[in-house]
Amino acid sequence: MLKKDAHGKFNEKVEEGYFLGYSTPNKRVYNKASGNVEEWYHFDVQKYTSPTARKGLPWMFDYEELFASFNLPPECSDEEVAVQMMYDAQNAPDEHVQPTPSSSDIPESSNNTQVTQDDDSSSSSEYEGSRQEIDQVIEDPSHDVVQLSDDVSHSVAIEQSITNLDQTVEVPAHPMGRIDRIHPQQNIIGDPTSGVKTRGQINSGVYSEIMESGVVNDCVHSCFVSQIEPRSITDALKEESWVNLMQEELLKFQKLEVWKLVDLPKGAKKIGTRWVLRCKGDDQGIVIRNKARLVVQGFRQIEGIDYNEVFAPVARLEAIRIFLAYASYKRFKVYQMDVKSAFLHGEISEVVYVSQPPGCLQIGQGTVRIAPSSASVVYMDDIIFGSTNDVLCKEFERVMQDKFEMSSMGEMKFFLGLQVDQSETGIFLHQTNYVGDILSRFSMTDAKPAGTPLAINHGISPDDKGEYIDATLYRAMIGSLMYLTASRPDIMFATCLCARYQSKPKVSHLITVKRIFRYLKGTPDLGLWYSNDDNFELTAYSDSDYGGCKTDFKSTSAGCQFFGNRLVTWQCKKQTSVATSTCEAEYIAAASCCSQIIWIQHQLRDYGLQFSNTPIYVDNSAAIAITKNPVQHSKTKHIGIKYHFIRDCFENKLIDVVQINTDFQKADLYTKAFDKPRFLFLLEVNGMKKKDDVVPDQESSQ
Repeated sequence: MLKKDAHGKFNEKVEEGYFLGYSTPNKRVYNKASGNVEEWYHFDVQKYTSPTARKGLPWMFDYEELFASFNLPPECSDEEVAVQMMYDAQNAPDEHVQPTPSSSDIPESSNNTQVTQDDDSSSSSEYEGSRQEIDQVIEDPSHDVVQLSDDVSHSVAIEQSITNLDQTVEVPAHPMGRIDRIHPQQNIIGDPTSGVKTRGQINSGVYSEIMESGVVNDCVHSCFVSQIEPRSITDALKEESWVNLMQEELLKFQKLEVWKLVDLPKGAKKIGTRWVLRCKGDDQGIVIRNKARLVVQGFRQIEGIDYNEVFAPVARLEAIRIFLAYASYKRFKVYQMDVKSAFLHGEISEVVYVSQPPGCLQIGQGTVRIAPSSASVVYMDDIIFGSTNDVLCKEFERVMQDKFEMSSMGEMKFFLGLQVDQSETGIFLHQTNYVGDILSRFSMTDAKPAGTPLAINHGISPDDKGEYIDATLYRAMIGSLMYLTASRPDIMFATCLCARYQSKPKVSHLITVKRIFRYLKGTPDLGLWYSNDDNFELTAYSDSDYGGCKTDFKSTSAGCQFFGNRLVTWQCKKQTSVATSTCEAEYIAAASCCSQIIWIQHQLRDYGLQFSNTPIYVDNSAAIAITKNPVQHSKTKHIGIKYHFIRDCFENKLIDVVQINTDFQKADLYTKAFDKPRFLFLLEVNGMKKKDDVVPDQESSQ
């Protein structure tokens, strides 16, 4: 929409909107900027705007090929449409349309064919003459002739004989409408004679067969699960599938005797409950199952009054990456199972009263009592497993399904927010979908891509004179980036640096964070590549900067650990004390890296692997000398005792400290910013690849 300003000839601006209709002589449009319906005179309609590509296969968004298949005529200009409308109005017949002649009035087929051909030739010649006159009117706008002399036959279509139809057309046995109500049996999934099945029968029959076959498209799951999450319990009770899931959840509590219905004693308090209803998707965002869980409203409790401590055991992402690296080394597939109701029983010392679940029939005062001798409930979501023997995998899956209520999910593709692509050459770990989600969440989808996450001369400081920004937005962006570092070590240093200013973020800090998002815009499919090679040697790299923090001048410790060329763990953390020399900063960083190596060695004992003399590559000779020298040096008196345990590990031959040139220090990626050539080199040596470089296109589409 072109908006003209009365104060100047050149003061114009363009606004976007949606065309709604006509309001002569203006047009009614919806202004996107103001959010109101307005009347405009000067505006252009943008036709055939291609919609934004969404999640799905590429052929689903090839609109040009779709429109080309319609064989539409070329678009006419507004002048041609106006002249044609004027021509139709001048040559419209005055008399009413005559009724269709009867069969006795219709001439013979041969004569009728000849007459029709004559009419077609005459109308064609007349139309060509009228077309020439129309072109003259278009080319000469001053031409004031509005009456056209030609007379196109307007009733040719009415006078055509019905005997021109094909004599071989078969009459259908049943009436045919616009929609065929008889569905072809070859398109029915499963046996059409099996009848209606319950949800349990479907899960153990056709649905499980489809999942095990691996032939699953984007529309299969929509036949079995709900695609929309209910906004409230009222909406959930209107849909039978969600009601069945909630009923299954309550039956599990009743089966395990978690609670019993009682009246609320006088003076006792009860905790409210609520339903958590979620649609679970796969790595492509397709909803594959629904989940209903009953939880208590813990946010209404106060620590120290209602409870003293909480504990939630979770799997460390480092342990998951170690397992995937071991799987790539042994060249076996990793499978996943969903645990429906695995309860860990443990006695509680308090008596807890909770409300009945919302949506249930309230009896009495609606209170449920959990006795001290009853069980506390702990949910386990998913299990991943694998073996070099496929028979053992099937046997383990059968045993777990018999022992617990579990379902098989096939090969591991999506776990704890990580996307896992398994191929014949290795395993690719990435978070491509999550990158797209956070870019859309913070309105950065149209941002200009950046080559590196952080500028060399970034100059990030507290910026006391800067303008304050919304701290909630800034912390949300930092939190999203911290979760992304589970598979993106390339943004580790930049994210940790920006996270230091979450208490009082300024405009300069927000600009730096947005540069990280711009870098993600250009590299959404970057991830970790674990190749199927025979090198599984445990190595580590340690490095640090010196006084990098501009607030308290503390140094940053960095480290990374590898199995061959597979990067499994990495660290970037500001030191707790100010280092008086680069030697002290490097020594503290090496001690932190040593503690991570000891933890990995303990983890690998569960795999039957024993590692000793693990090399830690350090680029500071003074720090290496302090580590190997058991004599107390005068320069190490002020260093904390907790950092000297690296000497004990070196004497016990658990680790070894090795000198390395700074140019080949892989941990350098987590200590400072670099230009693009150096940054790309560090990405390559740290085992980071793009998805298209390691995963074949065919496997990626599947």
